[in-house]
Amino acid sequence: MRRSAALVLVATSLLAAGCGGASREDGGSQEESASAAVEAAQPMVAEGTFGSYSPTSVAVTYDPSLVPPGATARLTIAEIADATTVTLDVGGMKPDRTYGAHLHTKPCGATGTAAGPHYQHRPDPAASASPPSVNPTYANPQNEVWLDFTTDSQGTGISKSTQPWRFTTKPQSLIIHAQKTQTAPGKAGIAGPRLACLTVKG
Repeated sequence: MRRSAALVLVATSLLAAGCGGASREDGGSQEESASAAVEAAQPMVAEGTFGSYSPTSVAVTYDPSLVPPGATARLTIAEIADATTVTLDVGGMKPDRTYGAHLHTKPCGATGTAAGPHYQHRPDPAASASPPSVNPTYANPQNEVWLDFTTDSQGTGISKSTQPWRFTTKPQSLIIHAQKTQTAPGKAGIAGPRLACLTVKG
């Protein structure tokens, strides 16, 4: 009885080990697939501290009175399946103030105009970089990425935009504007002077 029990125990252990090996093999394949999926879904992050322009600047302020040197911005872009979520967190801005903010097609430069027009998922065929699109059919928060925000008493703010599409070309910058974005025909997408720019590297 003892020998039979011992044999059963050994056989059971060997069977479990074999199954465990197969599970690890299958699990490894599943883990690799899961890892690849997670890697593909990793968000892109752009962040910087605003200061004066230099060719290597990541974050530039063009109006220190409204975007003070030392203010910060963090932009997170997550593309999952056929949707895109963009989140903006800012700190050190003027308190209790509303700013406009949009993703733009070109990198930051010495002036705000260097960033070009807004990114549009369906580009306005009648528009160019100057003047930009102001047709609400194209210049709207469903076809562009608008991230207007209002700061609290500490100068911090957050905004989020979720779109049912993915970028066809990667935006190159985030521009912070002086005013809330307008929506009326002929003024759609306009948000006042360009105060600051954050470089987005895709």
